[in-house]
Amino acid sequence: MPDHPTLASLAADLDAGRTTARKLVEECLARIADPSGEGARTFIHVDKDAALSAADAMDHLRKANAAPSPYAGIPVSIKDLFDIKGQVTRAGSRALEDSAPAEADAPVVARLRRAGFIVIGRTNMTEFAYSGIGINPHYGTPKSVFNRSVGHVPGGSSSGAAVSIADRMAYGALGTDTGGSCRIPAAYNGIVGYKPTQRRVPLTGGVPLSSSLDSFGPLARSVACCAVLDAVLADEAMQPLQPRPIRGMRLAVPTTIALDDLDDEVAKTFERALATLSRQGALIERIEVPEFNDVLVMNSKGGFAAAESFAWHRYLLASKGDVYDPRVRVRILRGESISAADYIDILDARRSFIARTEKRIAPYDALVLPTTANAPPKIADLADDQAFATQNLRSLRNCTLINMLDGCAISLPAHREGEMPVGLMLAAAGGSDRRIFELAAGMEDIIRV
Repeated sequence: MPDHPTLASLAADLDAGRTTARKLVEECLARIADPSGEGARTFIHVDKDAALSAADAMDHLRKANAAPSPYAGIPVSIKDLFDIKGQVTRAGSRALEDSAPAEADAPVVARLRRAGFIVIGRTNMTEFAYSGIGINPHYGTPKSVFNRSVGHVPGGSSSGAAVSIADRMAYGALGTDTGGSCRIPAAYNGIVGYKPTQRRVPLTGGVPLSSSLDSFGPLARSVACCAVLDAVLADEAMQPLQPRPIRGMRLAVPTTIALDDLDDEVAKTFERALATLSRQGALIERIEVPEFNDVLVMNSKGGFAAAESFAWHRYLLASKGDVYDPRVRVRILRGESISAADYIDILDARRSFIARTEKRIAPYDALVLPTTANAPPKIADLADDQAFATQNLRSLRNCTLINMLDGCAISLPAHREGEMPVGLMLAAAGGSDRRIFELAAGMEDIIRV
């Protein structure tokens, strides 16, 4: 769409002189500052002066044929979870406001800068990344791009990251994904979000939620955009993305857990996308994956997220627990009752789960399932804690299956123009990242027909 440029189209415009890095940055800054928009809730901090200076530098380098990459000069947003040199990393919380500024960029931020991307600001998020909904009582909650007169949640925890892309306040976004935090907000805002194989992207320089499950990934307008950003984050060569033909794709739809209790809009859109893929020649098989039931057992006491987050937060909670979002604090405190023996049991159970699940899904190119069980709920409907807890679990459920698998996954918009946003997720075992990108590129324009 002409009003939603991709990284490739922006790179071509920069190369041809049809635009400049400074113009791109100024346009993004104007959208962020628009009082009628979501900028004030999408960004916790805006790097106006530094972004403009970096843009001028990239324009000079391009004139000298010395641009560090074709994407030099394109503005990107950074989730508030990451260290940026000279800035305080708040992680969407008030509890870290008096922390010392970071002494260095997180490696993933440094890699984006090295490729010439321009950091335009720090995006809002669920406090400490602990929710799939995206509500933040400290810095406000940006509305999903859908039906803003009503106000739907943006998805979390990378809420501002997704809205920054949907509203063209940035053209790429750095997010994190522990149980869906790139894919859920992508689904709720009609964009693409990617969760890479964890080991491919360094986790240093980011406030952890769960060291066992955390992964750092991109959100952007298209599959190809995410593939470029993923290559930068993983410090891999940027290779042209070759979409796979739909005909002959071997796709498995897991019927265990993943299709339970779907909102009507989600079920309808998902089945329509499957029918379209089938007509185009994809080989789709519905299979039971009984191993997915193990995830419920592993998470019954709070799982890795509760245990590992409590280990990190326990001293901060003792001194500043009163300024935490109560809905975040109560989830972290579940980890206090998880014993060392319980934790070792979860580690052992996960190793077995991964081995058995990988064997079951090996005959297929990918799993295909709804990104979330729910469409984005209305913000007003989540004032009640029980309603929030129910919808939060529904948003996280399917994505969490893949994080527990140590896999890789992408969320693609599957809805049509004007419909409630719904994401379709492609997922596979860890190390299958390139295949997932190729499959997704082959179907992203087809599934919305």
